[in-house]
Amino acid sequence: MTITPDQFKSIPCPTYPEIRLALFPARQMARTIEGMRPCVVHIATEGPLGMAARHYCLKRGVPFTTAFHTKFPEYVNARTGVPTSWTYKIMRWFHDPASAIMVATDTVEQELRARGFDNIKRWSRGVDTDLFRPRDKSFLDLPRPIQLYVGRVAVEKNVEAFLGLKNPGTKVVVGDGPQMHQLARKYPDVVFAGAKIGEELAQYYAAADVFVFPSLTDTFGLVLLEALACGVPVAAYPVAGPLDVIGTAPVGCLNKDLGIAVEQALKASPTACRLHAESYSWAASTQQFLSNIRPFPTDRFFTGAANDKDAVVKAG
Repeated sequence: MTITPDQFKSIPCPTYPEIRLALFPARQMARTIEGMRPCVVHIATEGPLGMAARHYCLKRGVPFTTAFHTKFPEYVNARTGVPTSWTYKIMRWFHDPASAIMVATDTVEQELRARGFDNIKRWSRGVDTDLFRPRDKSFLDLPRPIQLYVGRVAVEKNVEAFLGLKNPGTKVVVGDGPQMHQLARKYPDVVFAGAKIGEELAQYYAAADVFVFPSLTDTFGLVLLEALACGVPVAAYPVAGPLDVIGTAPVGCLNKDLGIAVEQALKASPTACRLHAESYSWAASTQQFLSNIRPFPTDRFFTGAANDKDAVVKAG
């Protein structure tokens, strides 16, 4: 079972209204967990729901794991200037009691260990290779090469580093966020398509010639795999996320000069991109997750879980 903000009274996140924050979720969280009678709780995010689940688990002695998906300290710093050292102390406080902290890559693991995090386990990502696949590029009738960005249009994503490039062709942005209207006014030649999902999103990916990932703070970047699965090479900075997903594979280019990365990535083989993405299967990702939670003794929580001894509640 997954516990998400849409199951609670919520308010828009300040400066980020598309993200909802649950209001006073503690009591409802406790009732929901007790109703499911799980053996393990996995906390996906450090927001209000994550805090409520963490409090309940510590109070009841329930084993729980957490995941470090997002570099919130860097995001807060980009938006407010608050030193990352302050917010990393809060992050350590949040994650320290967990039986395991799951991270997607070796780079993130090493960064967290250097900041005092412990008991870290690997949980990679998977991509839907049936939905995200090579297709006819005629879906987008624009001057080529088409350079695509998919994701939140927000300051922490460093989108403007992409929009300011002088490379020839057309820049396309798929996604929404607090910076979208501001950047659309500043860069009138860029195609801002808005948020897309499912089949339409996959068509945008497949129609592009190169996928540009300007973020400096993502811990993985699932969009990298989605683009590669569509046979589209990646241009990015050599930072955590791209270094782990792309590395030295001939499926794009990582360069401190993003414009050069775009130029070189266009030379990559679409076939190689597809093959690289296929190595990230959902089956492998699922097995990693289950291996991270199965060591916990089932008698520490509710006797006789709702479904079986591996029942899990995911909060966040």
